[in-house]
Amino acid sequence: MNTPSEIARIYVDVGFGKAKLPRWKMFVLGIFAGAFIAFGAAGSAVASCGVQPPAVARLLSALVFPIGLMLVLCAGGELFTGNSLLLVPLIEKRITLSGMLSNWITVYLGNFVGSMLVSLAVVGSHTLSLYGGDLARLAVNTAIAKVSMPFSDVLIRGILCNIMVCLSVWVGFAAKDLISKIAGLYLPVFLFVLCGFEHCVANMYFIPTGILASYMYHIPFVTEVVRGSTTSLTGIPLENFAWLSFLFNNLLPATIGNIIGGGLAVGCGYWFVYLQDSN
Repeated sequence: MNTPSEIARIYVDVGFGKAKLPRWKMFVLGIFAGAFIAFGAAGSAVASCGVQPPAVARLLSALVFPIGLMLVLCAGGELFTGNSLLLVPLIEKRITLSGMLSNWITVYLGNFVGSMLVSLAVVGSHTLSLYGGDLARLAVNTAIAKVSMPFSDVLIRGILCNIMVCLSVWVGFAAKDLISKIAGLYLPVFLFVLCGFEHCVANMYFIPTGILASYMYHIPFVTEVVRGSTTSLTGIPLENFAWLSFLFNNLLPATIGNIIGGGLAVGCGYWFVYLQDSN
């Protein structure tokens, strides 16, 4: 098993390789990763749909969701949340700021495309008709809940989420065989789903799926409170600006939080502990 200090040095080299990938490879691998996370998200919804009490439903969801990250790390993919750790090779001056930002933007767009493709396939194939349409209602309710949270709540949950995700990536580098790698990455991701933290790439699947399901199954996309307006409005239908709510009420704060949690808390934290003395 690699020690934490060895993992830090390993990731500097891994990050260098990530930043040097051709953009088309970054983008394609980003599509793969977005799709893999979406598969895990879709499976977690199917597993938890209709289950009572809610704590048991969340437990089942948390048991299934990590399959997505397992596919990313074992089958191959570029995931934006994990790549927030590129701050480590940046501080080590192994990559440039432009190289890191190019990777982040390209991979982020690829993740979005991959997640949306799975979302369109799931909704278009009427998979949400399972359980008498309860899965469609769950998709809509999940999306509404996510876009209805205050900006600050999503931001903080995004920080906490990517601490867990990047720890799973970090622990994965400790292992030298596949079974150990899967076991190491599984538990931190299980925890973030169980606690209800916010993962920007997962939300690229959850929220569009809920919005599309509201159209296909004629389920009102209504929230009790619309955030970000000058006054709090109750019972406002979101159909006309659901996509804006997705982008600005959830995706933006979740993305910022994920960068802070993964890049600053985990990446810079471990750089300070294990690498700054070597410089």
